[in-house]
Amino acid sequence: MEPRDEELLKKLLPMFKIEAQEHLKVISSGLVELEKSESKNQAEIIETIYRESHSMKGAARSVNRSDIVAICQSMENVFSALKREEIAPASRILDLLHQTVDRASDLITELETSHAEKSGVGEIIRKLEEAALQKQSVSGREETKDIRPDSRAGEREKREGKAPGVDSVAKTGAFIPETPPVIVPVPSSTGTTRISTAKLDALLLKAEEMLSVKLAAGQLALELKTLKNSFAQWKKGMAKRKPPKTTPGLETPGEARDKGETASLLTSFEGGLTRLIKTAEYDQRSTAVMVDALLDDMKKTLMLPVSSFLESFPRFVRGLSHDAGKEVDLNIEGGEIEIDRRVLDEMKDPLIHLVRNCIDHGIEMPADRKKKNKAARGNIKISFSSRDGDIEIAVSDDGAGIDALKVSSAAQNCGAISSEEAGRLEAYETLFLVFRSGVTTSPIITDISGRGLGLAIVREKVEKLNGSISIDTQPDIGTCFRMVVPLTLATFRGVLVGVGGHLFVLPSANVERVARVRKDEIRTVENRETVSFDGQAVSLVRLGAVLEFETTAGRVNGEGPYAQIALLGSAGKRMAFLVDEVLQEQEILVKNLGPQLSRVRNIAGAALLGTGKVAPILNIHDLMISAVKVAPAPAETIIEGPQKRLSILVVEDSITARTLFKTILESAGYEVTTAVDGIDAFYALQAAEFNLVVSDVEMPRMNGFDLTAKIRTDKRLSDLPVVLVTALESRRDRERGIDAGANAYVVKSSFEQSNLLEVIRRLI
Repeated sequence: MEPRDEELLKKLLPMFKIEAQEHLKVISSGLVELEKSESKNQAEIIETIYRESHSMKGAARSVNRSDIVAICQSMENVFSALKREEIAPASRILDLLHQTVDRASDLITELETSHAEKSGVGEIIRKLEEAALQKQSVSGREETKDIRPDSRAGEREKREGKAPGVDSVAKTGAFIPETPPVIVPVPSSTGTTRISTAKLDALLLKAEEMLSVKLAAGQLALELKTLKNSFAQWKKGMAKRKPPKTTPGLETPGEARDKGETASLLTSFEGGLTRLIKTAEYDQRSTAVMVDALLDDMKKTLMLPVSSFLESFPRFVRGLSHDAGKEVDLNIEGGEIEIDRRVLDEMKDPLIHLVRNCIDHGIEMPADRKKKNKAARGNIKISFSSRDGDIEIAVSDDGAGIDALKVSSAAQNCGAISSEEAGRLEAYETLFLVFRSGVTTSPIITDISGRGLGLAIVREKVEKLNGSISIDTQPDIGTCFRMVVPLTLATFRGVLVGVGGHLFVLPSANVERVARVRKDEIRTVENRETVSFDGQAVSLVRLGAVLEFETTAGRVNGEGPYAQIALLGSAGKRMAFLVDEVLQEQEILVKNLGPQLSRVRNIAGAALLGTGKVAPILNIHDLMISAVKVAPAPAETIIEGPQKRLSILVVEDSITARTLFKTILESAGYEVTTAVDGIDAFYALQAAEFNLVVSDVEMPRMNGFDLTAKIRTDKRLSDLPVVLVTALESRRDRERGIDAGANAYVVKSSFEQSNLLEVIRRLI
């Protein structure tokens, strides 16, 4: 290939990558729909994905990617057989096509690397060709059709005007090299153009900076008005003064002239000030209109339909439910709504965690659903709807619902709350404990769930966006998580408050109300000051004390009979904060603190005000946690003397693995004893006390499942935590571990030292 052709090929590859990914998304979505659609829709879906694979094949040929061309050709053969109804879209064939899409996606991701990994391509193509050759009879019996793949591909290639063999693949899976491609310049599409998101982000950032100009113009107009009001007050005061007595006719010409000049100067000054105010107000209005229009247009360039963001979710749900042995359908509503791409990026992980939670904890097994007179297939719905400039995202399932008692018990077991605190919580407050890190109702910890981190991440992400989250659940009917987040990240509304001479911004989404209350209405309950709102006692603390620049710990002080209070809400909790003054609510331009201050307690970012000053934006969730620490608390019990190290029994027949686990755990500060199999371990458990057992599964004499079951039947050992670390990763093996009574199940193929230590810390 000529150097010029190589240079053009490098330019085409990124374009092909984007185009191919779009083709794969359509194919993947079509395959998911094919599994659940009725027969009348199947022909249309097959035709669509057939055309997509054909288009991707042509695009791959233009950039000389013979491996992707071969995969597309093989997929075409299968789709063609499906169109002719020679084969049926059975789950085995659809699984194979999903695997093919995954492998093609991997190849496209690796395009820009010098050595793309092509292993497994030949095997996938062989399976696709075998599937295309199988004729599905009405009875379900399959026959082999005597057509060679090379001949059928060759006939199609002749019809398309190509030389036979270009897309053919030998039975060994080796690729027949293509001739160098004739590269044709790609014309630009009419009405659209591709631009990198990095460039769009940079443009939006510059547009957002214009908001400071708008705010400054408004501030200038306000200051000029204030100046005019001050001048008017001075002029009014001067007019009330009695002039000094003078003898008529004795006033000198100079004095008269001075008075006249002063009056003329003051009149001129007042007139000039009035004109200046009008000009400033006009400039402020014009600037506001232009900046708002510019920001609005720029925001629209970053707005994406929700449907484009959720294209991978049907496959995700299909794979996860298949691994869990459950049948689940996914329905998406409001996919046409457009949201800021940055908000969508931030919400991707929360949605994944919530959907996984619905499948893992919500949707029951098919047999259990039938016992409850439910359909065997569960249903998960993700819906998007607009709400007063924000977006509401609801993730719901028709599963078993959340058991508040189990949540309370799990929170107490992991130390999130005490039994006394649990007894004081209302039902909705108990439900919100699921968002605490470490709280999980799962009977076992696996490599994908059971650590109690997923919902904690959901809450953190939502609050990072200055959003809110709520839960609605009913036994055996289902659960719904509702999240309200802004449509865009550029700006938001904030309440500006003053405390101790400092300015702070409270996100309006978290401000339920601001109020002035009489100090004699403030009561003290359990050594904490409270104030009543809507008949409910709400904790009251001084914001300055929470932010640690005042020494008063929640005590109301200052002059006057009234106190200024901001009532804030987050994650189902309410708390009142005492401030010195509430200034105004205004549009806020958000500034990140930068990588050097990526996480500052109580601070979510910074706001640039119209005066040019910078005010911290407060993190309401952090603020409430910090406020609890302000109240007096009982002194901690001091334990004197050396602390005994926690003891762990490692059961592993492989000396290499046994030594590895022993080294890891001893380095983490644990005292470790080893055993070579289940029987050896049980003798050790009778002879000494341990805080936890880490065991392999496949061992001679007594395996890990039997050891776990034996531990659970022993009255003295029944509560001893057991972690199974094994190479067995099937769903059936995990369920066997649950049935045996294991507390955690860690798969060796995805083993990480930090994961094991984190699981152990959670259990002991």
